[in-house]
Amino acid sequence: MIYKAIAGFALFAALVSPYAAPAQHKAAAEKPLEFALAPDDTPCTFQFSASDEAYLVTLRENYALNDIIAGSPTDFDKARTLCTWVHNRWVHDGHVRAKKPDPLSILKEADMGSNFQCIEYSIVLSGVLTAVGIPARAVYLKTADSETRREGAGHAVTEVWLRDQQKWAMLDGQWDAVPLLNNEPVNVIELQKALATNSPDLRIETASNTRAKAYFNWISPYLYYFDTVLDNRFGVKTQPSGVMLVPMGAKCPTVFQRDTPIRRMRYTNSVATFYPRPLEFLGGEANKPMAAEDGQAN
Repeated sequence: MIYKAIAGFALFAALVSPYAAPAQHKAAAEKPLEFALAPDDTPCTFQFSASDEAYLVTLRENYALNDIIAGSPTDFDKARTLCTWVHNRWVHDGHVRAKKPDPLSILKEADMGSNFQCIEYSIVLSGVLTAVGIPARAVYLKTADSETRREGAGHAVTEVWLRDQQKWAMLDGQWDAVPLLNNEPVNVIELQKALATNSPDLRIETASNTRAKAYFNWISPYLYYFDTVLDNRFGVKTQPSGVMLVPMGAKCPTVFQRDTPIRRMRYTNSVATFYPRPLEFLGGEANKPMAAEDGQAN
């Protein structure tokens, strides 16, 4: 059976350049981007899988994910551990895309020696996090000039819902980088603001050779447009539709890198619309306090 990891992959695969061209242009924004704080009148309907879905059970058991995160007491610790694990599954190659866009297929190809681009890291990391009960989604970053650039206008990361902190946080599996501000994890919007204001308390956690300064200089231009798919379920056929967070006053892009149309996309200026609470899509499971390993609630 062919599983579809993330709805609309055929649409969003084109949102990441097939070339690993570094961002050599000036940062997209030298000041914090402005967004609406109030939610849209019509909310977005996000869908996520529960960890007991058959596909995710297979993923968890085939790769012994519970063993990998054993000894990680918090959701953040689990996310950090799995980010490093995914990072080490293959070597980044911006010229190669996986044959099938789902975690099990990607990991199988990687086990056979294949290397992939950033989008595969975001898909697999989203899958393994969801498989251990922590909701996650791929988020696609685009430069301010993503409509007119020929290549290198996009990057893919993962955002995870940390139940113990009740917030979304960004992970970059390609770089094995987890940005922190004042020792707290941040989402992509918070990262953009911290970079634009030159926050001295911004750093990354990594188990690899990634250097914070180099990483922040590299990713900064991509932090302008942000989109994700609405249906993030695993093991089911999904519809290719998404939502894009657009800065106040900015144009809503309808094409990517000159010749790839952006279709079935809803545009919003609202961070509240872009960042749902998992209570809305997991019946409260994602909001239950997480039990610590010693049996005490965190």
